[in-house]
Amino acid sequence: MIKKIVFCVMAVISFNANANKFDIAHVKEQGQDMIIIPLDSNFEYKSDDQRRKTMYVLQTCASNASLGGTVVLIWESNGRTKFMAPQPWHGLFRSVDMLWVAKRINKSLTCR
Repeated sequence: MIKKIVFCVMAVISFNANANKFDIAHVKEQGQDMIIIPLDSNFEYKSDDQRRKTMYVLQTCASNASLGGTVVLIWESNGRTKFMAPQPWHGLFRSVDMLWVAKRINKSLTCR
């Protein structure tokens, strides 16, 4: 189990130039607490399994940091904004771009 967690954390670190520190938007939209984490465009090339593991690790990290809410991953690929979010939030995230996210960055999340 420890090896899997270390692998997941290392996978997350490789997605962000600041290693294990992420600038995040901790917001309330549609009555829901959201922890929006913008990632590097290289995230597009990760497998579905790697993406799910990243989501799990970052959700755990956010919970350990006492941040309430659900993690949403967002990144750009070929000029388009991509995201991983709960299905009910897809309408919202189809309508946002990275500038929308950047304007809402209000915290940092450090994962150890």
